[in-house]
Amino acid sequence: MRFGINTLDDIQVSGKTVLCRVDINQPINPKTGSLKDTTRVRACVPTLRELSDKGAKVVILAHQGSDIEYNNFYTTRPHAAVLSEFLGKEVHFIDDVCGPAARQAIRELQEGELLLLDNVRFVSEEQTLFELKLKLTHEEQAKTLLVRTLAPLADYYVGDAFAAAHRDQPSLCGFQRLLPSAMGRLFEEEFCVISGLMENPARPCVFVLGGAKIGDAFLMMNTALTNGIADRVLTGGLVAQVLLWAKGVDIGDQSREYIRKAGYADLVSKAKELLTAHGGKIALPTDIAYTTNNTRKEAAAGSPCGEIQDIGSETAEEYAKIIMNAKTAFVNGPVGVFEREPSALGTETIWNALNKTQAYTVVGGGDSITACNKFGADVDYICTGGGALIRFLTGEELPVVRALRHGSGLR
Repeated sequence: MRFGINTLDDIQVSGKTVLCRVDINQPINPKTGSLKDTTRVRACVPTLRELSDKGAKVVILAHQGSDIEYNNFYTTRPHAAVLSEFLGKEVHFIDDVCGPAARQAIRELQEGELLLLDNVRFVSEEQTLFELKLKLTHEEQAKTLLVRTLAPLADYYVGDAFAAAHRDQPSLCGFQRLLPSAMGRLFEEEFCVISGLMENPARPCVFVLGGAKIGDAFLMMNTALTNGIADRVLTGGLVAQVLLWAKGVDIGDQSREYIRKAGYADLVSKAKELLTAHGGKIALPTDIAYTTNNTRKEAAAGSPCGEIQDIGSETAEEYAKIIMNAKTAFVNGPVGVFEREPSALGTETIWNALNKTQAYTVVGGGDSITACNKFGADVDYICTGGGALIRFLTGEELPVVRALRHGSGLR
């Protein structure tokens, strides 16, 4: 047991049916139905292999995409083929989640076999909107259709979805009310690495924060700076734009409108408080980049410009120097729209610095992982979680952690 949670060493799974919740959510090519990246799929293989090798009947639960970003909502069928390749044994797939066909397939599993159910978010109670609107307690989640239908068929629940540990949904938090539970090897590893980053980082410890999903970023920055975890925070992406706006720097009408549409305008007031308390430790871009006719243009921060899509080259080089002199470098989120060539320079420069620095380097989040693959960054540790990682660094107990601690007390 670690952190008050059972590990795979604490449960005897031979001949038992194990529900294993993983996070293999990856970008999908809509034309071919193939996975654009397999990092998260590969990361959960050690847990699945260990359960299978120990003779468990392994039922894999996973989601693909979001009901909010519906364009990436998709079946998990392609993931079964990739998992089969990585494991070197067939992972069966059924296009059902908790209906009669899924239940029958679970009953027919033999020792060592693996079965991937279809996208759990095809069930409405697993969707993000359901979670945000109803805010079910874990006791209430245990009464949902998914949990009350599948739990009687299983002996154990294993949570290995650290990347989704900030979500509060039945497949992540409800089963632990009914089944003895443990965390998988990936969850255990990520919990240990990030806990170490929080408790005793080598110094100077530099955080690089960017990306487009920044809802928890300012709370996390406040915690990291107030508690002395981070010595310096380098900002890019929407994080930097909100901070610049809060400081009174003109970021242009297009960038302000984008922030409003993304629902982040209310963060400006929080950014002002953060700058007042910790402004000396927060680095903001001195120059920015935008595009005109697919051509990169740069300007000093506050100068007239189009929609900001990257940090400028001067800022990128300054950030790279700071990373080179760090002892710990933690990165969550690219600093620009790196998928497009004209706005990739900032992220590429920072990722090149991560390759060269002697610091212990940690990168987290889906977009950050994609950037690692694009620019070939050889970092010390890649965390599969983005939102979960940010929420963890705020010091808040994650819903899945709380649920697993409860399930670890069941016999």
